[in-house]
Amino acid sequence: MQIAIKVVVGLIGLLLLFMGINLMFIDPAAAAGGFNVTPIGPDGLNTLRGDLGGMFVTAGVLLALGIVQQKAQWFYAVAILMGVIALGRLVGFVVDGGPGDATLPAFISELVFVAILTFAGMKIVPANAS
Repeated sequence: MQIAIKVVVGLIGLLLLFMGINLMFIDPAAAAGGFNVTPIGPDGLNTLRGDLGGMFVTAGVLLALGIVQQKAQWFYAVAILMGVIALGRLVGFVVDGGPGDATLPAFISELVFVAILTFAGMKIVPANAS
C-alpha cells in the first residue's frame, strides 16, 4: 500500500511540477492558454511565472517532501491548496456563470487530487514508525 501511495502521489507531484516548470521557465503564454488566461504584456507574463508557476512548482516540491519524509502534513498542505482553488472555482461558477469546457475538468481534477492526497495523508506511515 505504501508503494502505491507514493507512486500515485508522485505522479500528481510530477504533473504539478511540470505544469509549474512550463509556466515559469518554458512558455508561460502558451501554458496560460490551457487556463483560458491571456497575459497582458511583461507584467502579465511575470504574474503567470510567479503566481501560477510558483504555486504549481511549490505543490510538486511539497509532495516530493511528503514522499521522501513520509510525512502526511505535506500531502495535506497540497490538498488544502487544491481545495481552496476548487472553492474559488465554485465561487466563480455561482457568481460568473456555470463551468465551461476548460474549468469543469480542472475543478474535477482538483477535487480528485484533494481526495487522493487526503487519503494518502491518512495512510502514509512515517519513516520513524515501527
